[in-house]
Amino acid sequence: MDWIQIAGHTGALLSSITFVPQVYKVWTSKSVRDLSLTMMLIVFTSTIIWLIYGVALNLWPVILANGFICVLSVLLIYFKLTFKEKS
Repeated sequence: MDWIQIAGHTGALLSSITFVPQVYKVWTSKSVRDLSLTMMLIVFTSTIIWLIYGVALNLWPVILANGFICVLSVLLIYFKLTFKEKS
């Protein structure tokens, strides 16, 4: 594995875990007051587009990272739509 592949895999890993703390915080607090549904819908849409791109070019770091981000964004959208907003 050369340095560019290592960079790609590292970037994919770091991108993948960016939403983990937010999902955990929302799950434990059940508070979605400060969570922007618009932003989450944009993230979801962009990950779908990145997944299409990754699959079309068989780019596994792109596929794995965006697949994981897609799952996390769906969770946050679900939380936003189902948890009552706390003041």
